[in-house]
Amino acid sequence: MKTEKENWDAIVIGSGMGGMGAAAVLSRLGKRVLVLEQYQKLGGLTHSFSREGFSWDAGIHYLSGVAPGEPMRNLIDWLSDTPIEFAPLGAVYDNLHIGDAPPLQLSRPYEAQELDFKERFPDEIEAIEAWTAALKAGRDAAMGVFPTRTMPELAATALRWWNSRTTERWCGRTTQEVIDEITSNPLLAAAFAAQWADHGGRPSKASFALHALISGSYLDCGAWYPVGGGAAIADHILPTITKAGGDARAGVSVESLLIEGDRVYGVRTADGEEFRSDVVISSIGARETVNTLLPDGCGPEDWRAEILSLPASIAHFSLFLGFEGDIEAAGATRSNHWLYPTGEVDAIWTDAPKGQPPAMFVSFASLKDPSHDPGPRQKHAGELIAWTDWSTVARWGELPSQARGEDYRAFKSQLEETLFAQFKAYFPELAKLVVFKEVSTPLATAEITGHHRGAFYGLDVTPQRIMSDALRAETPVEGLYLAGQDVASPGVPGALWGGLLAAASVEPKVFKHIRG
Repeated sequence: MKTEKENWDAIVIGSGMGGMGAAAVLSRLGKRVLVLEQYQKLGGLTHSFSREGFSWDAGIHYLSGVAPGEPMRNLIDWLSDTPIEFAPLGAVYDNLHIGDAPPLQLSRPYEAQELDFKERFPDEIEAIEAWTAALKAGRDAAMGVFPTRTMPELAATALRWWNSRTTERWCGRTTQEVIDEITSNPLLAAAFAAQWADHGGRPSKASFALHALISGSYLDCGAWYPVGGGAAIADHILPTITKAGGDARAGVSVESLLIEGDRVYGVRTADGEEFRSDVVISSIGARETVNTLLPDGCGPEDWRAEILSLPASIAHFSLFLGFEGDIEAAGATRSNHWLYPTGEVDAIWTDAPKGQPPAMFVSFASLKDPSHDPGPRQKHAGELIAWTDWSTVARWGELPSQARGEDYRAFKSQLEETLFAQFKAYFPELAKLVVFKEVSTPLATAEITGHHRGAFYGLDVTPQRIMSDALRAETPVEGLYLAGQDVASPGVPGALWGGLLAAASVEPKVFKHIRG
């Protein structure tokens, strides 16, 4: 057993966007930061992987907020050792396939999407305009909540009280409640809610403010994809950490925090190594931090209980597809496709692999990446995602991958067959070009991220979650900070803001450097 003791200015647990972001911010301020990642690859859900000459991203399908001049883009540029290039998806970034209705293309900005809706629903002009106004107001409300995660508690409480009416109206109600107030047209209501899986909160459960924040970010700033794929993010940001004297290590599982009294002074790994620092930033998720890193009884009981009361977000199955041929001629697009075969939008696949997945998402990453070279065989990659619940795989959840047995292999085989049949129903010509298929389950998400119940987005985006004071970046345990999606909002941009908020809680001058 190793007993190495190393001292660092800060230790970050988890190398996803939140962890990388927090570490890079502190590195820019001259701090030596150690990043520890339990998975075998750095980058969390931004990492890429390859099979038989095809490459896919583990979690990136498109990004918002990275248009030139946007605050998010300026932040990423500041954190990157060399600039990351982002390619726009174009004016149309999503296509909705709801029941038997003709597909509906969604474009940006707000005014263009209003026209998309008005052309399809000419009798719903007032409702459509009310929806746009609600999206803008809800987004502003969400943006008003996140700064309180870094404020002194008294100031945060005062600001929440001052904004309480707005917060309750947009953050305290669900997406479905706001939609029901605006329209009774079932197809229009479904179209309003259709992109809910961009944040993982089903319309009946999600805070409308989070839906407005994520949807509005695409309308305001467009949809983009990192040139070189998701792996480009870690490739450009990690050198900022190492060049400042820090390090990022994969395959290192943190077993526990080192606690003396009520203060963190470092971490201990599963191999027995100890790394010392007065600052530890956990980017593995709020629940996971409390459940797996903190000793029993450490931290206020009401704080721990509130975090553990917040439910996990959705899980998912992915069918990774490799194509050979002219996929654009066969129907593939840079824009994404949301598929709802029955017309029911607020639904997940709970009886998998039986039946039909009610909610799916299709993305063709290689068409989004201008650096992709398909070669003479025109090799392209695509992915079909079906949203589900951990219960579908829970019986194998505690078993190592090599011990899941023949029933799990049969389960995956049937999953692949069912998902590919759905893909073929929507894209029959593309299905003819498929030469590779591989399916993954929520167990893969749990392995990569360590998230409770394979939750793709961490904590569910309920009204309770968005208004929870327990998700402040600076925890009640001295020296321990939270970063990532749970502190801010789901997705790569939200995780990065969560990392920024954690770094700013450690070093308040962070925002001065960003503005300056």
